[in-house]
Amino acid sequence: MWLFIQEQILGMKWLNEIIGRLLSIVGVNLTSRLGGSLQFFFYDVIKITILLCILIFSISYIQSYFPPERSRKILSHYDGIVANIISALLGTVTPFCSCSSIPLFMGFTSAGLPVGVTFSFLISSPMVDLGSLVLLMSIFGSKIAIIYVVLGLVIAVIGGSIIEKLGMEDYVEDFVKNAHMQIVEKEKLTYKDRLDFAKEQVADTVKKVFPYILVGVGIGAVIHNWIPENWVSGTLGSNNPLGVILATLIGIPMYADIFGSIPVAEALLSKGAQLGTVLSFMMAVTTLSLPSIIMLKRAVKPRLLIAFIIICTVGIILVGYLFNILQNFIF
Repeated sequence: MWLFIQEQILGMKWLNEIIGRLLSIVGVNLTSRLGGSLQFFFYDVIKITILLCILIFSISYIQSYFPPERSRKILSHYDGIVANIISALLGTVTPFCSCSSIPLFMGFTSAGLPVGVTFSFLISSPMVDLGSLVLLMSIFGSKIAIIYVVLGLVIAVIGGSIIEKLGMEDYVEDFVKNAHMQIVEKEKLTYKDRLDFAKEQVADTVKKVFPYILVGVGIGAVIHNWIPENWVSGTLGSNNPLGVILATLIGIPMYADIFGSIPVAEALLSKGAQLGTVLSFMMAVTTLSLPSIIMLKRAVKPRLLIAFIIICTVGIILVGYLFNILQNFIF
C-alpha cells in the first residue's frame, strides 16, 4: 500500500506513462535524447505543479492558525534550546523560500525575541518546510525525505544555538532592533476566511515559484538526457571526495526554492551523483541563495552575516558527507 502511495499518488508514475504515450502518438521517439528530455520536462513540470498546488493549499490552511503575531507569542514563552527547537518547527509551516522568510525574521527580532531563536527559524523555513517533505517523498522515498527534514531541523537548531552562544545581538542593525513591533491579535478567522487565505497563497506562490520550476526542470532534463553519466559520477560521485564541498559552493550563488531544485537533484542522482552531495546542493540553493544573503545584509552587520553563512555551510557539508556514508544503508 505504501509503495502504491509513493509511486502512483506522490510519484504519479501513471502521469509519466500518459505523457509518454501522447508524445509517441505525435511522433516523438522516446528513446532519443530529445524525446527523453521532453518526457522528463512535461512529466516533472505537471507533477510538481499539481503537488505544489495541493501542498500550498493544505499548508497555508494550517499556516492560517499561526500568523506572525501568534508565532511571536508562542516563541516568547520559551527560552534556551527549547526555544530554538520550537522556532525551527514553526519554520516548517511558513514561507517556502529564504527571501520570504527574512521579513518574518526581522519582525521576530524587532519584537524582542533572541537573535539565536530567530536564526533557527530563518534556517529551517526555506530548508525543511512541509512541502519539501512530501515532494522529497514523491521522488526519493520516505526514508530519505524524513532523514533530510530531521537533519535540516538539526542544522537550524544547532546553528541558532551557536549564534545565541556567541552573543551576537549587537550585530543586528539598529533599525531592526528599534522597530518595537507590537503584537496585535487579529480577528478570529472563519472557515471561509481560511479557505480564501489558502487559495490566495496558492495563486501567489505558484506565480512566484513557477518560473523556477520551469528552469529547474529544464536543467534537470538536460542533465538527465544530454550530460554524460561518467562526467557527473566522476565529478559528484564517490570517486571525488570533494564532491560535497563542490556541490555546496555551486549551490550558494544560485536562487531557487525547494520545488525548483528537486528536479535538478533528481537528474544528478540518476546520473551517478552521490545522495549526500545532491542533498547538500539542494540545501545550499534553498538556504544560502545570493538574493537572500543580499536581503539579510540589510538587517544584520557583516560579522553576524558571516557567522550565519559559515555555520550553515559547514552544517550542510557535514550533512552531505553523513548522507554519503549512510547511502548504502538507505537504499
